[in-house]
Amino acid sequence: MNNSTDEIIKAKGLPSDAVVCGIDRGGHRSLLYSLGIEKEEMSRPFIAVVNSWNEIVPGCAPLREIASFVKRGISEAGGLPFEFCTIGVCDGLAQGHRGMSYSLPSREVIADSIEIMLKAHCFDGAVFLGSCDKIIPGMLMAALRVNIPSIFVQSGPMQNGCYKGQKLSMPSLREYTGKYFEAEITRAELEKIERCTMPTQGSCAMLGTANSMSCVVETLGLGLPMTATTPPFTSQKRQEAVTAGRIIVGLTREGRRPRDYVNKNSIENALKVGFAIGSSTNLVLHMSEIAREAGIDISLAEMDEISAATPYISKVHPSGTVPFNDLNAAGGVPAILQSLGDLLHGEERTVSGKSIKEIAEAADWEDKNIIRPRENPFHSSGSLKVLWGSLAPDGAVVKQSGVAENMRVHRGPAVVFENMEEAVEAVEHGRIEKGSVVVIRNEGPIGGPGMREMQLVTTLMVGTGLSDTTALVTDGRFSGATRGPCIGHISPEAALGGPIAYVRDGDIISIDLNKGTLDIEVDGDELRQRASASARKSRPAADGVLGSFVEHYLRKSEEKERCL
Repeated sequence: MNNSTDEIIKAKGLPSDAVVCGIDRGGHRSLLYSLGIEKEEMSRPFIAVVNSWNEIVPGCAPLREIASFVKRGISEAGGLPFEFCTIGVCDGLAQGHRGMSYSLPSREVIADSIEIMLKAHCFDGAVFLGSCDKIIPGMLMAALRVNIPSIFVQSGPMQNGCYKGQKLSMPSLREYTGKYFEAEITRAELEKIERCTMPTQGSCAMLGTANSMSCVVETLGLGLPMTATTPPFTSQKRQEAVTAGRIIVGLTREGRRPRDYVNKNSIENALKVGFAIGSSTNLVLHMSEIAREAGIDISLAEMDEISAATPYISKVHPSGTVPFNDLNAAGGVPAILQSLGDLLHGEERTVSGKSIKEIAEAADWEDKNIIRPRENPFHSSGSLKVLWGSLAPDGAVVKQSGVAENMRVHRGPAVVFENMEEAVEAVEHGRIEKGSVVVIRNEGPIGGPGMREMQLVTTLMVGTGLSDTTALVTDGRFSGATRGPCIGHISPEAALGGPIAYVRDGDIISIDLNKGTLDIEVDGDELRQRASASARKSRPAADGVLGSFVEHYLRKSEEKERCL
């Protein structure tokens, strides 16, 4: 018997050795030969290019080109790139119908599918190419779970549209739809607006979840400076992609992993940046799960405290009039870091090799009207506000940066809807009285199922003028495109017997963002009587991926964790 231990491929001390090293790995090597890979290439680090490119999501469409530049950088630095794709949902296309039930569950599918690919093929490092709402969170979860050297490159924002001098993004269009229902514009005008709102590919030109999470990636230290705001199909984005490809090979050889960068301090930094610029309330959902993957606990109360201590320094659409793509010329995330200064943990390192403080000091802060100095903020506290009270014993969240001053405190009669579709129809047909509180229930993670966004309702309310006088509360969630007095994530949700399940038309609901309260002015005994007299509605049947999602949240509920 030949017991030779001669090496065909010399071991690198990396995970991919398990695939290519050893006499008994001949079948593995033969499979790689079939791909056109030469023997000498097998001794290089195996780098995954994890792409979310597809042809239906405008935010993902630029990623095919970006991947080609990333792979060039990997090859130049001595790595061996392998590209594969994961799924990606466009929340804009999934908005307002049952397709939205699949948006949040897609995050877990993305994380799980990437984990499978990275682990099964023993990759040594990974470059993550993401864009839209649940893609980047899912990728971050996977990166931290697998914990091999990683770097992120986002597609970047599309250019904003323009109509009669007004800068447009997705929520602008939906608000104009509300104006159409109020007969303020014609159908022909609305069609013109539809055609010019989104003139290029990229993530929507607002501070929705996609761009919020891009800023998170950069602040966590897993992306290069400016990568969140650089537009696609530009020389700057292409150079970022090449540079990221080169850097990942170095990170892999040095053994620098995501958990070396993501810790409690860097998570606090990311939240502060998000709250400083009016990020989506979906940050609450995603950052808690991202932190969990890193072995870190961060509570809803902690997030509220972080927001309260963070000045609001940039009014990006929809909370203001500045489209997200204008942040790039203003200085991007580095300028935001410079403005926040010692409010951040400046010593935290990044994949660029620089610390947060060093990136901030080197920032080209070009426009101090778009990104204000922290000494001159739009508001002394950040965009997130957590509310507690008899309607939300376990909490609820609101993007307070998008709420007009006159609606920070509101008291009005409830108008109850059992799902989003009922509420949309009522708004479109003018059946909501000004001064009321719209209640949409059975839209939580379990009751929906899937925790749909209520964006179609909220933008219609803005367009019809209702948001000036009328609030909305729900156990569902909101798009980052939302503005107005819209309170979501009410917990416990209706499907778990939370108080929102027993609200009746005409019940008085009081909201106070200054005090952080959300109450139903119904005696506790009366609510308990309603609960005991009500037959709990059976949850909607859910199979497939939605069934798995419901089981996931039921387990969290049983563990007495908040269903955010």
